[in-house]
Amino acid sequence: MDTLPALAPTEVATEAARRRTFAIIAHPDAGKTTLTEKLLLKGGAIQLAGAVRAKGNARRTRSDWMKIEQDRGISVATSVMTFERGGLVFNLLDTPGHEDFSEDTYRTLTAVDAAVMVLDGAKGIESQTRKLFEVCRMRDIPIITFINKMDREARDPFELIDEIEQTLALDAAPVAWPVGRASEFAGTWDLIDKHFLPVDADDSGSIPLDDIDDPRLDALVGAERALMLREETLLAEAGLKVFDLEAFREGHMTPVFFGSALRDFGVGHLLDGLARYAPPPGPRAGDPRTVQAGEEKLTGFVFKVQANMDPNHRDRVAFVRLCSGKLTKGMRLKQVRTGKQVPVNAPLFFFAKDRQVAEEAWPGDVVGVANHGTLRIGDTLTEGEELNFRGVPSFAPEILRHVQLEDPMLAKKLKTALDQLAEEGVVQLFRPLDGSLPVVGVVGQLQLDVLQSRLKVEYGVPARFQDTMWSMMRWVALKDPGSDRTAIDRFAQANRRDAGEDHDGEIVAFFGSDWRRKRAEEEWPALRFHAVREQHGLEQMKR
Repeated sequence: MDTLPALAPTEVATEAARRRTFAIIAHPDAGKTTLTEKLLLKGGAIQLAGAVRAKGNARRTRSDWMKIEQDRGISVATSVMTFERGGLVFNLLDTPGHEDFSEDTYRTLTAVDAAVMVLDGAKGIESQTRKLFEVCRMRDIPIITFINKMDREARDPFELIDEIEQTLALDAAPVAWPVGRASEFAGTWDLIDKHFLPVDADDSGSIPLDDIDDPRLDALVGAERALMLREETLLAEAGLKVFDLEAFREGHMTPVFFGSALRDFGVGHLLDGLARYAPPPGPRAGDPRTVQAGEEKLTGFVFKVQANMDPNHRDRVAFVRLCSGKLTKGMRLKQVRTGKQVPVNAPLFFFAKDRQVAEEAWPGDVVGVANHGTLRIGDTLTEGEELNFRGVPSFAPEILRHVQLEDPMLAKKLKTALDQLAEEGVVQLFRPLDGSLPVVGVVGQLQLDVLQSRLKVEYGVPARFQDTMWSMMRWVALKDPGSDRTAIDRFAQANRRDAGEDHDGEIVAFFGSDWRRKRAEEEWPALRFHAVREQHGLEQMKR
């Protein structure tokens, strides 16, 4: 029987298959920013490590661009950087490295198809690494592990791999093995392709050998290190997992690379691994249907809003992850939440804070859309279809503070600033129903420092924070979503002193203790008090 000829892939499917969209997650000081810059260097997106190329090389900026980031040497905002290498397009989303910004990190991880987990070779898995990994596990994001700082005193590779497996309940399969340690670190042995990568060599500097017993290895690294490598790889191949691509893409296994980001060693090997193993854009769950990356009609969602990337222009940019279709300059897209048409006259690609207009973009790409308060985090954009993507939640903040102005004449400016920063996701903003001072909610103290800095630097509004009488906040929702809102309205009226509205106008409850929260659940049996809420109330989740 004749078989039908295979259909040629569409242009959308072909372009989607070329994309690799990934984030870098790490504990502070594991070397994430250095690795990011070296990956950009490999991809030709930066001219010198630490300097992202702007138009005509006229300016140079680091990937950490916000003033407080430069002052403190930390990553606070999520940078997006696009570069091309070996026929593939890489979209690198650099996440905040500090745990106080875990919500921003979570939202960023909703927009990627893979993640690189950076571990310090001496410290292994630290608390923040574990938290970020759990976020990846919730979304089954494939993780590639890069064990950094192997040119310093580091723990035994077997011990590190065992820790990954025991702590994260994740199979770990080394694809490279370090040759020597610390000052004796001479490079890595590729366990899959059987070649040697010397320290400080680029990808083309790999040395193919017949096998690990090739006598040329002794000449390259010395007899003692060669013997140690042979013994360790024999143990590794006998006792550790063999890399399985399917298990990796299902989120059950992590390939492990070793290197030193500072010395630019092993970075090219890692990038090759991303190209070879990381999945291209795949299906994306939505309501009412799942969207396939190769579909012709455009869909995408907003996972981040950034204000004042260029303080001179008071700009606001919505970061949109494309899930299907082709974006072209000048399109008009439907904002599903409001039904409004959003013009996309100059979509942007990013190189940290520098940018260029994107003539076209494809599934997996992250583009910036000029935003004048219309687009919010969690918004879905389509060519007309009534569709909402899931999975961009808000979490109940752990710290609640009143915002107090030093100059009461700046009240109007403060309101504008807080509204914009809430839309951006820097803080959550609540307005008490009794008209008292606005309340900001954050995960950690550093977020308050950032808020105070940005209010002063970007908006000219000096402010300070004072304690509230509450220790927690919850969103108020109906236990039966089909019933009318009377119970919520009665709750709000009866608790004006301990209730407010969030930035989307949803009713929230403030509690001084967990006992008070449980009491409210007993007193209001028709209501639920949620710690997690999908953006714009599309779906309620209980944590």
